[in-house]
Amino acid sequence: MDIIVAMIERPAYKKQLSECVRRSPVTALLGPRQCGKTTLARMFGDDAKEATYFDLESENDFQRLQSPELILGRLAGLVVLDEAQIMPSLFKTLRVLADRPQNKARFIILGSASPQLVQNVSETLAGRIEFIELTGFGLEEIGAASWEKLWVRGGFPRSFLAGSDEDSSAWREGFIRTFLERDIPQLGISIPYTAMRRFWTMLAHVHGQTLNASELARSMGISDKTARSHLDILTGAFMIRQLQPWHENLRKRQVKAPKIYFRDSGLLHSLLSLPDFHCLSGHPRLGASWEGFALEQILRIVQPSEAYFWGTHNRAELDLFFLHKGKRFGVEFKFTEAPKITKSMQTALIDLGLDHLWVIYPGEHTYPLHDKITALPLQNVLQIGKPAKQK
Repeated sequence: MDIIVAMIERPAYKKQLSECVRRSPVTALLGPRQCGKTTLARMFGDDAKEATYFDLESENDFQRLQSPELILGRLAGLVVLDEAQIMPSLFKTLRVLADRPQNKARFIILGSASPQLVQNVSETLAGRIEFIELTGFGLEEIGAASWEKLWVRGGFPRSFLAGSDEDSSAWREGFIRTFLERDIPQLGISIPYTAMRRFWTMLAHVHGQTLNASELARSMGISDKTARSHLDILTGAFMIRQLQPWHENLRKRQVKAPKIYFRDSGLLHSLLSLPDFHCLSGHPRLGASWEGFALEQILRIVQPSEAYFWGTHNRAELDLFFLHKGKRFGVEFKFTEAPKITKSMQTALIDLGLDHLWVIYPGEHTYPLHDKITALPLQNVLQIGKPAKQK
């Protein structure tokens, strides 16, 4: 096991993994490379009575599984198949084994997420598999007091745990190069490294903005359809989040294009050449970076089934809108010492019928701005879902 990465326990993911393995014969643990899938699976396996590991990137393990039904059918306990997307034929074998009454194994598939992998697994193992999406570290894992470090470096374990900002930045640069040169071709995009890096860098500059696919396509010299395809693949690989707009039968004309966010703030900062907080604090994209980082933390903690932003052509806007336990909540992200109520917030409260709205800011004190609006420091985001008691 990687001792450095294992320094931070991931109890929430381990609990979720335990529940899925108990319920279903196959569990898929998906996420970007280097986010800790293998370490988590091995930590989970250490607690099991019996566990067997196969790494499909290992030539020996790959050859051992040339007769997968023969090899896997004899096993009991926990069976972990790392980088399973390398051998798609395994999925049919797992379907056969999962349906056998005498099967004594529980399988965990680890894979770097892609639309093709998810589709193949879903179609082949329908009714037999559960999915867990694993990303980098979050505030609930590393402690709210370390939010600034997490914001600057991002959540990839080796980036966050690096000995210095310079080491963290160097790791992220290596990750970006490897992802573009190795992973992107495997995800179905066959364009040169320099061109894809330019596309990704352009996305960094529109982070937090509404998608304009035509403008991106013109800048790259490609069609709108191709630009959207590239973006969808990056979304499927957990690199980009496309936050969809919320629509209701309202009289106001509403924004219909999604907003674009980098899932990992560290990668965003690398592509914007921002190696530390000093550089970030003076950059024009500071507010957008804060918005995307804080948004990801909220979504990790609340885990709503669906999340949206809301905007009208009259410039009324809400950064995040979600439904949770039958109630409507909104979140605004403000990088300011003392957030105040805006006209947009008041409009959102009325038009969306919000039960409560939080304003997430980098301060230290939680305080009410309105009977339904609370200013909430990022370090206190675990309170989301529990509106502050008014005096």
